[in-house]
Amino acid sequence: MDCIHLTGIRCYGYTGYLPEEQVLGQWFEVDVMLWLDLSTAARTDAIADTIDYRSVISLVKNLVKTSKFALVERLAGAIADSILQQCDRATKIQVILSKPAAPIPDFGGKISIELSRTKPNI
Repeated sequence: MDCIHLTGIRCYGYTGYLPEEQVLGQWFEVDVMLWLDLSTAARTDAIADTIDYRSVISLVKNLVKTSKFALVERLAGAIADSILQQCDRATKIQVILSKPAAPIPDFGGKISIELSRTKPNI
């Protein structure tokens, strides 16, 4: 199976456990991997035979900007489920949602959540 990688989708959002995270907001970074058959698109050179990356990026940015969840796990799940519903051609999706500046004392790293979803066989 072929895979499209969309990495470094950076957007500002209001998801977080602490009340100030939901009021002040913070930056998030999202990476998306989409598994699908790209053999037709590789032959035809037609965007109709693949996934339009712009729509996926727009969906991710909109969800991050407008969602107010307590947990980043919930936001990552909403992103994965929404993309899988929107992208008919994708059979599997992986979302990595990172919080580069987690408000944890004496912690300079980032928090990342990685989720995978597979479309059920119909």
